[in-house]
Amino acid sequence: MLIISQNLENYDLMLPKEAVFRINLAWCNSLEELEGKLAKNKKSEFFIDLPVGRVKPPNNRYSLDDLIPIIESNRQIKYFAISNVENKNDLQPFLDKLPDHVNLIPKIESPNAVLNIKEICDALKTEKKVVMLDHDDLFSSIIRKNEDKNNFQKYVRKLIDFCEKENISLLRTVGVMFSDDEKRTTQYEK
Repeated sequence: MLIISQNLENYDLMLPKEAVFRINLAWCNSLEELEGKLAKNKKSEFFIDLPVGRVKPPNNRYSLDDLIPIIESNRQIKYFAISNVENKNDLQPFLDKLPDHVNLIPKIESPNAVLNIKEICDALKTEKKVVMLDHDDLFSSIIRKNEDKNNFQKYVRKLIDFCEKENISLLRTVGVMFSDDEKRTTQYEK
């Protein structure tokens, strides 16, 4: 699966046909902006990323109840990622409320999440299971817990091995886009 950031819209680039358009709600300043992005790209599949428990900027916050009507009226939303999933209980409200056409994607961002990956994946109700690894947040979590930073590669290897063994897709960052013409400074604040 190839997922491309909403930042692609800032440039005169086309989304490849096989790509999924990712909207990180941390970077979406209003629900109207989200609806505009969905309307503008009706032919694309969407990956919506809800930053639960995010403390770093930008920090736009939306409730699941605010998002459900938008999700239900936009069947091109195929994936819904939840940040900071540590165990199956973190998924339950989303499993209870998201429509069946949406594949719930837990974001793995801490050692606890890696250690609980089986219970997290067992809670997912779709046939094809997908998890997302946030390398930077995993590393930061290891540092905050005063763990040996060399454990980072062990956690990543443990997650990769589990996903390969269980035939679970593991989404990982592959590069980023840099630009020297970025002028916005307020995107980090609502």
